[in-house]
Amino acid sequence: MFVTRETDYAVRCVLFLCGRGEGLVSVGEIAEGMGIPPKFLAKILQRLVRAGLLSSSRGAHGGFRLLHPPAAISLLQVIEAIQGPSAANRCAIDAACCERSSHCPIHPLWVEIRQLVEQRLAQETFEVLLARNRQALPGAAPPPPTTVAAPED
Repeated sequence: MFVTRETDYAVRCVLFLCGRGEGLVSVGEIAEGMGIPPKFLAKILQRLVRAGLLSSSRGAHGGFRLLHPPAAISLLQVIEAIQGPSAANRCAIDAACCERSSHCPIHPLWVEIRQLVEQRLAQETFEVLLARNRQALPGAAPPPPTTVAAPED
């Protein structure tokens, strides 16, 4: 699997927004904080909005915010929002693209590798990424307090 620069920027952008809490964040703030060209970033943000990961507000005080808590956003979701499904070989995504898929000895391995990578990326949430990198994020909000529900009788 190859991660494009656009996808890398999208991951950094979501991670930055996770660290900023629930408020709106401008393109300029994200671009400056993550070192991403603002015009390129605006296109990436719109793709994340279309994928249902972010919301946007226009205007002088507009910006972007997460639609879901970091624990509910996986690395796989962000990658697929930008790149679509990916695999080591395109036949692992669409067996019909190769006439040999049904009898190719390596085809099942490509499919298995794709499934393993997708499972791992789906397990990696932005909550986990944020916890690992909280100290490195510019302007990061403190972690939300954790509460433990009292057991019901």
